Amino acid sequence: MSKIKIGVVTASDRASAGVYEDLSGQAIIDTLNEYLVSDWEPVYRVIPDDQPVVEETLIDLADKEACCLIVTTGGTGPAPRDLVPEATENVCNKMMPGFGELMRQVSLKYVPTAILSRQTAGIRHKSLIINLPGKPKSIRECLDAVFPAVPYCVDLIEGPYLETHEEVIKAFRPKAK
Repeated sequence: MSKIKIGVVTASDRASAGVYEDLSGQAIIDTLNEYLVSDWEPVYRVIPDDQPVVEETLIDLADKEACCLIVTTGGTGPAPRDLVPEATENVCNKMMPGFGELMRQVSLKYVPTAILSRQTAGIRHKSLIINLPGKPKSIRECLDAVFPAVPYCVDLIEGPYLETHEEVIKAFRPKAK
């Protein structure tokens, strides 16, 4: 059986130009490695904060790479070049606002500026796309909050069965009737 593909996208002008190391994308990969029992591989991209590039990357990861899950970091704030939520909305056929609502609610426990974050999520065909903030600590806090629902969401969009290390994060799936 082939490995499950998960897209990891860092949207950052400076990281994509090599000005600094991409710690955020690595934080996503490290967290997913802790969470998942399933055999998976990251399809990793570091791209500039450019809406057309973000859209092209998300489409490529969903349609060509067949990633069941695409997790982005960066580009969710109020700055003029923070356009990842807009790119996500443009490429998705369904938006999943509950993800962003929960991530902001959790982040507000730590910093009052979480209200400025525009994290969101959506579905493009058989791919769940989740937009996370840019700081590694915030990435983990947000993923800890929403990931219990991710495997079941992937089930519902006909993706692969994601199994988690239950001692790290427990996936919620409704009991069969």
